[in-house]
Amino acid sequence: MSNDGLAAAATTAVEQCMALGESESCVVVTDDERRPIGEALYEAASAVTGDTVILQYPPGAQHGEEPPGPVADAMAGADVFLAPTTKSISHTRARGNACEAGARGATLPGITEDVFLTGLDADYDAIAEHCREVLAHIEGAEEIRVTTPAGTDVTFEPGGREWNTDTGIVHQPGDFSNLPAGEVFVSPTNANGTYVVDGTMRPHGRLDDGEELRFEVEDGYVTEISDDEIRAQVETAAEEVGRDAYNLAELGIGTNVGVTELVGSVLLDEKAAGTVHVAIGDDAGIGGDTDAPLHLDGIIREPTVYADEEVVDLPNVER
Repeated sequence: MSNDGLAAAATTAVEQCMALGESESCVVVTDDERRPIGEALYEAASAVTGDTVILQYPPGAQHGEEPPGPVADAMAGADVFLAPTTKSISHTRARGNACEAGARGATLPGITEDVFLTGLDADYDAIAEHCREVLAHIEGAEEIRVTTPAGTDVTFEPGGREWNTDTGIVHQPGDFSNLPAGEVFVSPTNANGTYVVDGTMRPHGRLDDGEELRFEVEDGYVTEISDDEIRAQVETAAEEVGRDAYNLAELGIGTNVGVTELVGSVLLDEKAAGTVHVAIGDDAGIGGDTDAPLHLDGIIREPTVYADEEVVDLPNVER
């Protein structure tokens, strides 16, 4: 990818998505493997304000792992933060504390240069409108059920927890989004049933046609995992936090109609309109109460979503 392509995408992130002001401070958090994207964002932010810094640290071992203390302090002390990192810090205390302190920010977990260019070439006002439309259908529902032709049949109870919208428009103090953006999500208080991932999930990337990962859920915890590698990740986390590693952490609904095909990047694919994603592990950063050192999203194709037994109209594109 050309430097001009990175620069254009970075300018969209800094100016349209974050609306960085010339009197504001900005911190770019990156790691050794995402340095080119971090530098592009640093240059775009520096063109707006002289109060811009870039911090780099070694990639974390696991998604959801806390960044180093000095990074967390810098995020909390800035007006704006942007974090293109190999491992996600979206669901960390550092990110949550920064937003509680009034910083607005965006994380770009697992971002690649191709996804950066594709994902930032989008109409974020339209994405925000799709988020509002989905939210209007599901907010306040006592029960959300998801079914798919692949065998998913799982029911979630939000239990009064707030639904979140990830619009990519991050203009107010404390606002937060992933970039690329486009989802409506909640940390449910309870869930039961079976979900079958047939889209994208780490560490496998995009699954081949007919390849499926099956998860059984009971009373809000994942009780069976069909895949050896994913099971091993969760078991390793359970050595640290016990049962919390198996927490059913998130139900998300994609709203980005610009994502016309799954590419194998969880960051982008979970935003694809007409998909649902379900996550295991940490949910404290999205309105739950479980601290765990992992957050594993699995993308589900062709879902039907019911809110209190009524079908929800999902934004969709032909794939």
